[in-house]
Amino acid sequence: MPVVPVCAADAIARLDCFDAIIDARSPAEHALDHLPGALNWPSLDDEQRRIVGTCYKQVSAFEARKIGAAMVARNIAAHIEREVMDKPKDWEPLLYCWRGGQRSGALALVLGQIGFRVHLLEGGYKAWRRQVVHDLEALPARHAWRVLCGRTGSGKSRLLQALKAQGAQVLDLEALAEHRGSVLGLLPGRPQPSQKQFETRIWQALRGFDPGRVVYVESESRKIGQLQVPPALIECIRAAHCLSIDLALPERIALLMEDYDFFVRDVDALCRQLDHLAALRGRATVDGWKQAAREGRMAEMVEALLVQHYDPNYEASTQRNFVRHAQARRLAPASSSHEAFMALARELIGGGDSP
Repeated sequence: MPVVPVCAADAIARLDCFDAIIDARSPAEHALDHLPGALNWPSLDDEQRRIVGTCYKQVSAFEARKIGAAMVARNIAAHIEREVMDKPKDWEPLLYCWRGGQRSGALALVLGQIGFRVHLLEGGYKAWRRQVVHDLEALPARHAWRVLCGRTGSGKSRLLQALKAQGAQVLDLEALAEHRGSVLGLLPGRPQPSQKQFETRIWQALRGFDPGRVVYVESESRKIGQLQVPPALIECIRAAHCLSIDLALPERIALLMEDYDFFVRDVDALCRQLDHLAALRGRATVDGWKQAAREGRMAEMVEALLVQHYDPNYEASTQRNFVRHAQARRLAPASSSHEAFMALARELIGGGDSP
């Protein structure tokens, strides 16, 4: 059966219609970024790709192609034996590699000869990536945004999760970035995705939203950890209607100690992160926080961190970056408990918040 070429725009429009999306690039390329839900069937693994590339540069393109062809043939055979034997005749995958060329083309040819209707992404990942970047310029403006503002520990993420649990449209940028957006935000054992993968995650979320319903998001800075929020998105967020969460200081402390319990358990890791604030707040101040933590006075340390570091610039920063913050609707959770935020989410949704 012939291989069917498909352009990036058409592939995106039909992304959910393919039985499988197969990335023929190396595992390292796949890990950096890939189409949503793509399976990695590498035509060349990372080491094989290095070997072929070295031969190409040091010997000749002809010799490199011979070596690469043997490797690709063995890898395709392994993929077929492992993944294809149980597939029905009407199975229709979408294949791609870096530019839609040799690596995905070889696999597509074999699958087509078996009898499958194979779709090959024209221009490969590069063409798809260009389309994603283009879409990220336009998609944010199609939605009505509600921005959750509030001091550190006021429960912005907790309210987002409660809203999502009750069916609201939520863009949780910190979850997509795998970072909580502050010097203590890196999650233990969970490195952040690449910038491209972060943008792919945002793109996938945006394209699934209904423009007729509001989308809730936190009041983020331009950077979340090491990742940049796309410019068009941050501009839409900063121009949107705001909701301001007002939670008492003792409740904020309790919430932070619950949400950052891994730092409560691992004081050494906490102190290493606090060291990053020495240039901004002074070594003596940071050493005082570290001493309180090491002596088990964790609630006292959290309060000092909030009062001395996080809170002082909050109002000025929010007023500067979120133009409608002065008109924000005030939200007052009964406590820092999950139940209180679920009740607040029900109140918001039940209030008929609409574009």
